[in-house]
Order: sequence, then structure tokens, then C-alpha cells
Amino acid sequence: MTEEKRIEQLRKQLEKYAIEYYINDAPSVSDQEYDRLMQELIALEEKHPELYDPNSPSQRIIGSVLKGFEKVVHAQRMLSLSNVFNKEEIEDFVARIQKQVPNPEFVVECKYDGLAMSLLYEHGRFVRAVTRGDGSVGEDVSNNVKMIQSIPLYIEEKGPVEVRGEVYMPKKSFELLNELQETLHLPLFANPRNAAAGTIRNLDSNIAKKRKLDAYWYYFQNAMDYGIKSQQESLEAMKQLGFRVNETYRVCKSAEEIWTFIQEMASKRSALPYEIDGMVIKLNDLAAQRSLGITAKAPRYATAYKFPAEEVTTRLLDITLSVGRTGRITPNAVLEPVRVAGTLVSAATLHNEDMIRQKDLRIGDIVVIHKAGDIIPEVVESLKDRREKELEEYKFPKHCPVCHSKLVRLEGEAEHFCINPDCPARIVESMIHFASREAMDIDSLGDKKIIQLHDWHYLNTLEDIYRLHQHKEELLERKGYSQKGVDKLLANIEESKKRPLANLLFGLGIRLVGKKAATILADHFLSMDNLMAASEEELSAIKFIGPITAQSIKAYFKEKENQELIDFLKREGLNMEQEERVQKESFFTAKKVVLTGKLAMPRNEAKAILESLGADLAGSVSKKTDLVIYGEDAGSKLAKARELEIPLMSEEQFLKEIEHDEKD
Repeated sequence: MTEEKRIEQLRKQLEKYAIEYYINDAPSVSDQEYDRLMQELIALEEKHPELYDPNSPSQRIIGSVLKGFEKVVHAQRMLSLSNVFNKEEIEDFVARIQKQVPNPEFVVECKYDGLAMSLLYEHGRFVRAVTRGDGSVGEDVSNNVKMIQSIPLYIEEKGPVEVRGEVYMPKKSFELLNELQETLHLPLFANPRNAAAGTIRNLDSNIAKKRKLDAYWYYFQNAMDYGIKSQQESLEAMKQLGFRVNETYRVCKSAEEIWTFIQEMASKRSALPYEIDGMVIKLNDLAAQRSLGITAKAPRYATAYKFPAEEVTTRLLDITLSVGRTGRITPNAVLEPVRVAGTLVSAATLHNEDMIRQKDLRIGDIVVIHKAGDIIPEVVESLKDRREKELEEYKFPKHCPVCHSKLVRLEGEAEHFCINPDCPARIVESMIHFASREAMDIDSLGDKKIIQLHDWHYLNTLEDIYRLHQHKEELLERKGYSQKGVDKLLANIEESKKRPLANLLFGLGIRLVGKKAATILADHFLSMDNLMAASEEELSAIKFIGPITAQSIKAYFKEKENQELIDFLKREGLNMEQEERVQKESFFTAKKVVLTGKLAMPRNEAKAILESLGADLAGSVSKKTDLVIYGEDAGSKLAKARELEIPLMSEEQFLKEIEHDEKD
């Protein structure tokens, strides 16, 4: 046998063994034999570089680094699914199909919490893997997807084949990844979905190789070209071709059968080795699917049932207090760690004393928790029937946990406040806020560095940020502070003086003045002096400001120490004026707009552009929303917008629209 033939034989053998091991869980050779054959292949390929094949099994163990991802237009759009949330809505969906299709069958499959993906094969060879993107255009992430061992690089079918499915991170891989992150003192991933998405979009495929992703394939895009007539048949055909197909599905003939299977899977959900957030219901007959067609947003022949927020029980170990920059005291639940919706949860905010009292939470209680919106951990209730008799009612502390000053609860307020302006916690939080990206954007002066510099007594007030250069020589003697690092930090502080007045107003931390209010005030008054001289009546007359915020602004500027702070910042050369903006009419003028998902451009930049074009930005989707602009991996906000039939705009369409506005 020639060496060229042996290379071809080894590639086919190793691909077959990979399918046996990773898909069928029935290896026919030992790990040692597999490794021996792989080493033989690598040696022969090194000897014959002219026979290089990017799809060779050997390439799965050789990572590479890309400069970026190429955009790819999907031959047929990758659609999202409509959602149903209860049995009645499932019955309505089935009844609608039954009116148009005689005796329909439905295939009910798991809805994976991962990253939607399309694989394309030609002449039996893997060609590319493309993310869903905005449904029309995705990104070529082939280098990373090829690192997933269960994905075949060769298939027996020589004609074009496109399969679609979900790349995900198994729960075990996620746990190991976060253990490693913790060991390396790196931020933990919030959940397996975020970890999978971040891994696939990493430019270094060595990362994908190490993190052990996996995938399930559930849609044979061009199945009918091969005489396949049903979704059930297409799942079997994909399996025969070597794709990993989840056999946990059921063919159902009625809404009652569908609901029974969904309830069965809901009870097994926590024990599955992968995350699911619902079940997908598809019409089985492919010809009938085609005849029903699609809407502008989703196929008519399928829908997704979304599980209600997962609730679990755990023990409330303690209630601790944190102090914000305004002195607001926030009680926090310390929980016995428990996994909820894919994330290990050990803490949750309790908001205020009234919430604790209303829910009658006591330290030591067994409590029910879930994730509000599948994102924020929340304590739902305490289980009174499991309460130990000696547990005492929780009494809200009367003193600040940091400076021990007496706490104050203002009339009409639900929160307690530490009103000591010298409270170390307030000082640190106010400096963190001042230096943050949306305020003065002082790069390299992050939370941990501020806390460290405060502990060393270099930062005790906002003014001290602009005095830090006086301690340059002392900083250079500190461990971890190099000449280059200190020079960069001081240069960034100096650069922050040029930030717009709106950023400074937001950074000052005036109570009730958020980013939007700060921008409105800066645009209205155009200078700090004009704002400070404004009466309460003038302030409250401004749209979106109102009497309570006006009162807070006046109270802030009446304080002598705040006046002295402004004077100091003026002397330091901070920008105290705002350039007058001529707001032109545009497509976005007077529209209530929500941004969601990952945007290619910085989110702050997108917000600034929209505000300059007259848009009214909002953080959540409601019936009053006029437009939702979405990027990659958009989640619940996009789903709600579709549910409310609110107009949608992809980031690509947004960029074209603002380019059009600029030309006008």
C-alpha cells in the first residue's frame, strides 16, 4: 500500500472511531490504539505536506488563531421560533395546524440552551460552520466548530448537505471551566450558554479545543432533496450520516400527548447532562411544513414551549448589608450554593426591609429561589412548614455595617440610608462610579484598583483621583505598579478631563440623575454654571426631569462640599461645558427604542448615535416600545418584542439607516 493510500485509509478509520466514541458511545478500539493510529497519520502527513487536508482528523488537535470571522449569507434564513407558555397555547397551536393538515403528527424535541449553528457539506466533506447571526447573515466559525469531536468532517453522502442544530457546553465541561477560571483568578462564566457562545466566537481555536463543547443536530435543511418525508425520518438520516442526534424526542398526535411529554421532560430537566430551556414542537410531515410556510419572523409549522422559571430550594445562611455610593443600604441573601437555570447561585438581593418582612425571611430558613427573567437570582418565599422553631424574626440593623453611623429611613422611602458622607463604603463606591465607562471612563482605574488605592490612603475623595500624580514615585515602589502601568494610569486620568459635561454630571452621582437625565441636563443648560444657577422650577419643567429629581439636583448643589468639589474640578481643567447639538429629524426621532443582544459596535456608541438622532432609549420592552434593535445572541427582549409584534431592526440594518441619515 502506498503512503498516500495509507493516509486516506487512516483518515477514514479515525473518523469512524470518533463517531463510535463520541456519538454512539460504543468504541471498537482502545484509546491506546486510537492514539497510535493518530500518531501514524500525523507522521505521514508531515512527510507528505502536499497531501494536506484541513478536514483531516489530525487537524482537530492543531489549533489556530484567526484575525476575525468572515460574514456568510445563509442560503435560506435561519429563523427563530414563536413561543408558547402553557397548555392552552399548545392546544391553540395544534388546533390551527389541524385546520390545515389532516391528522397531523408532531415531533417534540428538547430546546437546547446553546448557540444555533449551520453545517454545510459538499462531496462528502465538511465545508463550513456558520452561526445564526441575524438569521440572514452569520459568521464562519469553522475553525472552532471543527474542534468539537462529535462533528463529522466526512460523511458518506456526496451531494450537498446542510444540517442545523445547537452547539452547547455540557454541564460537566462548564463546571470544570469555571473551576479553572477560579484557579486562574479570572471572571466566572454566568452559565453554559454564555460559555459556549464565548468559546465559539473566540479567535483562538485552541480555546475551543480545551473547553470540550458538544452539539446536537435537529434539522436537515435539504432533506426533501433525498426523498426524506418527515422530521422523524430526517433525524434518523442525520444519525446514519454520523451526526449526533438526540434520541430524546417523541412523535405525538394530540395536544394532550405533547403536554404529557413536556411535563415528563420538565421533571427530568435538572438531571440531564446539558441545559434545556424548553421543548420544540414541529409538524412531522415535511411537505406539509413547506405548504404552511413562514411568517416574516418564524415558521408556521413549529413553535417552542418555554419552561417557567426553574425554582429550587436552598438554605438562607445569612443576610448581609452593602452600602451604595448614595448611602443606600441593600440587604443581600447569603445562600447555600445551588444550581439554578445553569448557574451556581450563592447570593441574591433582598432589596429592602419591607421585602424581608413581607416574605417573612429568617436566617436559617429553607427558601425557594428562581431567576427572574432567567437572569437575576431572586428569593421567592420561605417554606414555613420546614422552619425550625427557634429561628428568630429578622431585625433590620440600625447602624451602617461599614462606618457604624446610624441608618436613616426617609419618609416615603422603602430603603435605609447611611447619611455619613465620610463613610468609606460610600467613598469607594462613588469613586468606582465616577471612573466607570459610562461616566468619566478612566481606563485602568477599575474597582479593584480603586479599593487598593483607597486602602493605601491615596484615594479618599473624588478630588484625590486628580491628585494621584503626586504619589507617582510612591506607586512605583509598590508591587505590581510598573513605570509603564503607572504612566498609562495617570495619562488616562488626564485624558478623562476632556469627557463631555454629561459624563461628568453622571459621574458626580447626584441622586436620581442617571445617564439619560445627565445628558438631558447637559444638552439643556450647556454648562455647569448654568445648571447650578437653575431654579427648582426651571429644572422640574424639563421633560423627563420632574419635581423630585429637580429637588435632588438643587439639594446636591446647595451642599458646600459639593460646590468645593466642582470648583476643584474646574481648576483641574475638567470640561464644564457641553457643545450645543442641533438635532435633526431622522427615522429614529421620537421613537422609543430598545437595544438588545451583542452589538459589533460599542453599546455606548450606539446609544449616543440614537440619542443624537432623537431616539428615546429604554431598557425594557413594552407595548409602548416603537423599535427593537438587536445584535447576536439576543434573548428575552427580542422574544418579547416578537410576541408584542414590535418592529425589529438588525444591527446591520441599523448601520445602513444611520449611514443614510448621515448622508441626508
